[in-house]
Amino acid sequence: MRVALLANLKKNAPTWPGIAADRWDELDSEKTVEAIAAALQSRGHTVTFLEGTPTLASDLAKLRPEICFNLCEGHFGDAREAQIPALLEMLRIPYTGSQVLALALALDKPMTKRVLAYHQLPTPAFQVFEDRHEPLHPSLHYPLFVKPSREGTGMGVSAASIVADEKALRHQIQQTLDRYQQPALVEQYIEGREVTVGLVGNLSHPRAAAAPWAGLHLFPALEIDLDSHPAEEAGLYTNRMKVELAHAFRYLCPAPLPDRLVELLHRYTAAAFQAIGCRDVCRVDFRLDRHDNDQPYLLEINPLPGLAPNYSDLCLEAAAEGWHYETLINRILDEAIARYGLETA
Repeated sequence: MRVALLANLKKNAPTWPGIAADRWDELDSEKTVEAIAAALQSRGHTVTFLEGTPTLASDLAKLRPEICFNLCEGHFGDAREAQIPALLEMLRIPYTGSQVLALALALDKPMTKRVLAYHQLPTPAFQVFEDRHEPLHPSLHYPLFVKPSREGTGMGVSAASIVADEKALRHQIQQTLDRYQQPALVEQYIEGREVTVGLVGNLSHPRAAAAPWAGLHLFPALEIDLDSHPAEEAGLYTNRMKVELAHAFRYLCPAPLPDRLVELLHRYTAAAFQAIGCRDVCRVDFRLDRHDNDQPYLLEINPLPGLAPNYSDLCLEAAAEGWHYETLINRILDEAIARYGLETA
């Protein structure tokens, strides 16, 4: 098939004086784009890379792809990950991954948590601050956790994100507001292990109680080995760990967890996938509360997970199950092809 591989490259991202150092950490490298292109080409697809910029509509008109493999994170706006999918839908071009509403919803962490709570899925209690002087809700108690409302790749997450008193809370809220120009999300801090579960597929029988995740392939849970990382990371999966220390990343996969907990994590992952309305692929991040028998709490869902070979979480989980990188990438494409009912040569 003729496949347009769409992404935003870090090297081409806009810049300006005073830009936050981590502003474009979510964007992809040329190495990742080249690896995905090679994986798709290994199955006989013709692949052309196009950047997700304002010229994309005319570029697609010239290329006329049969389907797009979408990685675009976007640059600006509170629903930036949904911008290219919205364009593709307007042009009636099929694409991999979640659609406009799911991408816009998942990027907004507070809105995601409201949906999860509505579906009775456990997520830490929270409050959104647009001003640091807003009173703290009496249901929240220290320690608390502060992060931006609409960022990924651990952006804004550091040891300072854990706040133990009023002064630290107000300072961290202001830092977040100033640096990211968006509301600050304040959550009840969950002390414990951090795990993530990825999947590929689409729900074939979403209402069948006997097979609650039929059609989904859930990968082994990956535990971030927080104890092996520098003490200054404060037991968190920080932006520094995801970016600067990515090639020294330490993890356990499959995570050393009892079967009953793995099944619960899989059930919550599938439920979150359905609740947000994801398609083809996603990854869900959890904290296991060490003070409550490792009760899992959903932190966030990522319908556009990183696909960098050898160190993106989803790729590591697939590899732990014996999947080659080419298998993972082509499975994502195949799920979209089947979902659209496209014919392949």
